[in-house]
Amino acid sequence: MSLFTKLRNNGMTIYALVGSSGTGKSFRAKLIAEQYSLAAIIDDGLLIQDDKIVAGKSAKHEKTYMGAVRVALFDDKEHRDAVAKAIQKQNVKKILIIGTSEKMVQKICDRLQIPQPEKIIHIQQVASQEEISKATVSRNAEGKHVIPVPAIEVKKSYPQIFYSSVRSFLSNELGKNAKKFKKDKLEEKSIVTPEFSKKGRLEISPAALAQMAQHCIDQFDQDNNIKIHLRKLVIKPEKQGYRLVMTIDVPFGKQLTGVIRRLQEYIIGNIEKNTGIMLEEVSIIIDKIIRTEQAGTGA
Repeated sequence: MSLFTKLRNNGMTIYALVGSSGTGKSFRAKLIAEQYSLAAIIDDGLLIQDDKIVAGKSAKHEKTYMGAVRVALFDDKEHRDAVAKAIQKQNVKKILIIGTSEKMVQKICDRLQIPQPEKIIHIQQVASQEEISKATVSRNAEGKHVIPVPAIEVKKSYPQIFYSSVRSFLSNELGKNAKKFKKDKLEEKSIVTPEFSKKGRLEISPAALAQMAQHCIDQFDQDNNIKIHLRKLVIKPEKQGYRLVMTIDVPFGKQLTGVIRRLQEYIIGNIEKNTGIMLEEVSIIIDKIIRTEQAGTGA
């Protein structure tokens, strides 16, 4: 039995805390873990247990935003293997995974080959809008990030990015329907300033991005023997990347749902991998379904 098969079959329970970047997820991670008796936390590439970094490497240490994204998603095989082995060695049964979206958490689970979350908690369920807004301002204006471990742990491994620490009491409650803690507990979290947060969002000209998108479509056509015609492309800058809205014509007789999904993944994967540009969304609109001569002959 392989390592990953063992991880899937050892009765592991996964929870997830989801919210946009800079909304205070890492700050509240310990509180969530306490609430649901979760033994470990996976946050930005790190496996954290008992206030210690057990395995992994911090995405906060990366020099570029896309480098940080790849680390947080365990894109590197050596990285994810090390974390998976540590989970097995520590016999971790309950884990809280922190992510910016449900899709991100699902991808982390797939790459570590652990069960999908049985409970997903959104940041709005455990933090007020005022608290979220305050955290967002701190992130955007000051570039401050939180790692949910004591300062000594961060300074030991990542002295270059360490900024400060904060101590706070775990609240007696977590949301309106939360269970009570037996007692208040003092916890320490570390505040860091990653290199990528100082550089801002990577930018690219709309014309260059349009050329890349067209190249991806051409290559996708060639690899899959599909003739897709790009009629219109709208590029919208977002806070951390870009959103593409494509209008296309597709040939008759293809399984469109599967084709569109694969095309989206192909465009996102290739542009992010080759340029470091973050695509927050690729929306594809089918304008026409064209009956080609070949399709007509086979009808």
